[in-house]
Amino acid sequence: MKRVHLYISGLVQGVGFRWYARSQAAAVGGVAGFARNLPDGRVEIVAEGTAEDLDRYLDALCAGGLGANISGVEKIEEEGGAGAFRGFSIRF
Repeated sequence: MKRVHLYISGLVQGVGFRWYARSQAAAVGGVAGFARNLPDGRVEIVAEGTAEDLDRYLDALCAGGLGANISGVEKIEEEGGAGAFRGFSIRF
C-alpha cells in the first residue's frame, strides 16, 4: 500500500470536481481516501492503494471529463499507506 497527496490546480472548485474525484476512485477500485477544497483554489486529494491502482487513478482523474479543467498536479508520495480510509469521501 502507498499513500499520495495530490494538489490539483485549475478550474477545480465550484464545478463538482471533488465528486468527480470520488467517482474516478470508485471506477478504478482499490483507491480509498478523500478530496477537499483548499482556500487557495486548489483541491487536495489524499489517496491510498497499490502503486498500480494509484497510477490508474491519476490517469483516470486527468483524462477527459472534469480532468480537462486541470492545469497542474503536484504529487507527493509517501511510503506505505496507513490503511486509515474506508472508501473515498468528500471533506468540507
